Amino acid sequence: MTTGILKKMLTEKPLGDEPISYALDLNGVLIGLNALIGKPLTLHFTGKCQCIACGRAIKKTFQQGYCYPCTLKLAQTDLCILKPEICHHHLGTCRDESFAQNHCFIPHSVYLANCGSAKVGLTRTHQKMSRWADQGASQALEIATLPNRREAGFLEVALKEFLSDRTNWRKMLSDKIDPIDLITIRNEVFPKLPAQLQTYRVDSEPAALTYPVLSFPQKIISHDLDKNPTLTGTLMGIKGQYVIFENTVMNLRKYQGYEIDFFYSDFCP
Repeated sequence: MTTGILKKMLTEKPLGDEPISYALDLNGVLIGLNALIGKPLTLHFTGKCQCIACGRAIKKTFQQGYCYPCTLKLAQTDLCILKPEICHHHLGTCRDESFAQNHCFIPHSVYLANCGSAKVGLTRTHQKMSRWADQGASQALEIATLPNRREAGFLEVALKEFLSDRTNWRKMLSDKIDPIDLITIRNEVFPKLPAQLQTYRVDSEPAALTYPVLSFPQKIISHDLDKNPTLTGTLMGIKGQYVIFENTVMNLRKYQGYEIDFFYSDFCP
């Protein structure tokens, strides 16, 4: 058994056609999950929570792992993280100058992804593959590179006139995902954008991502650790930040900050 504070799963894209590699992060203790697919696992919520930023014990988490005071003061929990176009750094009201320079004022990519249907998104350029894996994208295409997060936000807003920025997680967790011609979509929407935004276009090739999944449940039911603290069964696969069991799925990122007892293989009760 391993006990620790849950963080989002770490991902790595191997070379070639190998599936995304996943590691469970329990307060810095990493457990490779790909090798455990097809084996019995148990994740048990102990009832304790801890802020993933300041580390203090809390009764409930906010914004996927933070205590309430941290959501009010940290730059990574500000509303402009979700809506980069409302960045207020130029007004002198940024919560953390160091965070802004290291995370916002660096190159960002706007992309198209197939997560069951076409969507638009943005991310820091150096972590685009991890972002695509976190969203469970089967295909992804970088369509623009911009100098900072705010500019990327303006482009994303313009593209949302034509494309959704939402992921249908139930459709993403399905074996019925058809390929999408992302290049054609890029070529159709870019001429419709304001001229100044078209200058950021890049003509890259699509990336294909595969995931370690034996099978998907016929009916997708999401497990809630707050209502049922124990999830047990055979791990059938992983996609996005979801672990997939025979009859249920669970978004691990939703439970960042929860203390988890993790049993696997022969140690599973």
